[in-house]
Amino acid sequence: MRKAAVIGTGLIGGSIGLALGRAEFEVHGVDRDRERLGRAVELGAAAVAAESVEDAVADAEVAFVAVPVGQVAEVAVAALDAGARLVTDVGSVKAPVVAAVEAARPELARRFVGGHPMAGSEQEGLAGADAELFVGAVWVLTPTGRTDPGAFTSLRSLLVGIGAEVVAVTPEHHDDLVAVVSHVPQLAATTLMDVAATGGEQHATLLRLAAGGFRDMTRIAAGHPGIWPDICVANRDAIVEALDDYVAALGQVRGLVAAGDRSGLLDLLERARAARRNLPVGVGADELPLVELRVPVPDRPGVLAEVTTLAGQLGVNIVDLEIAHSMEGSAGVLVLLVSASRADELEHGLHALGYHSSRSLLG
Repeated sequence: MRKAAVIGTGLIGGSIGLALGRAEFEVHGVDRDRERLGRAVELGAAAVAAESVEDAVADAEVAFVAVPVGQVAEVAVAALDAGARLVTDVGSVKAPVVAAVEAARPELARRFVGGHPMAGSEQEGLAGADAELFVGAVWVLTPTGRTDPGAFTSLRSLLVGIGAEVVAVTPEHHDDLVAVVSHVPQLAATTLMDVAATGGEQHATLLRLAAGGFRDMTRIAAGHPGIWPDICVANRDAIVEALDDYVAALGQVRGLVAAGDRSGLLDLLERARAARRNLPVGVGADELPLVELRVPVPDRPGVLAEVTTLAGQLGVNIVDLEIAHSMEGSAGVLVLLVSASRADELEHGLHALGYHSSRSLLG
């Protein structure tokens, strides 16, 4: 049986353990909280309660680090030192973590692939763990020029196998993006809820009047607060920049409301409505037919990261990826499956980077 290690058995780690168990992995869990680890075994999120990181990763195909962001680099390095073949994490901040691992273990860091599943639950800890949490969810990977291509493709295949949609971007680009789509929304929801809760005697009445819009917007404020100080510190610069943009935009909205500018407000509302309706809803029949792109690539570090990151930046979903020839020779061939409707865009981007490609329609 294939073996995997899960370091940290909370909500995400527990969900990974359940998903891997369903995929017929023997999951060895490890957690500083032995009571929680015991509960993970009872729930089936781990088959074995390991005594240490070293025990958990021994002979494991992959190790998932699911600890608070401030501890990820240290634990990832410990797993690499223990001989883990492939290490990834689930933290929502990537650039400082990846940089710390590469600085601490330049030679071993090739086996570390930063990751971030864009999934969660309002329930805390193992109570919210779900084997289906990642089905249809975006799972971001952040390969760099040092990332081993085999490690990336192995991890990508595993994640696709548990139902995730894998997107690759650079660590820095990831942090800029999640500041806008995850970190600032959390702070905005938390702040709005806090403002509403400071009404004293009016508080109970206000919340009784709270309609769907208020509840929807503040829903994420009910999430576990303990993870957010570390996230905000680790991604401080990107969050501050995104907050500045948001505050400036709110100032403009305030101006429209103060001036009674009906036309300006309607323009804003219509733009936002159109943008909201254009949010992707997942992979479906609209991506068919598929095109197979075959991209000859040289044998040099960073090629796979460059190609997959380009796709992530363009918003092109790579439905499947394969290294057709061994990367140990002078060249290899990346085989990418993408939607026919986006193939031209990806090819143009590849050509701009100096790559050439051939294609075939798969139907």
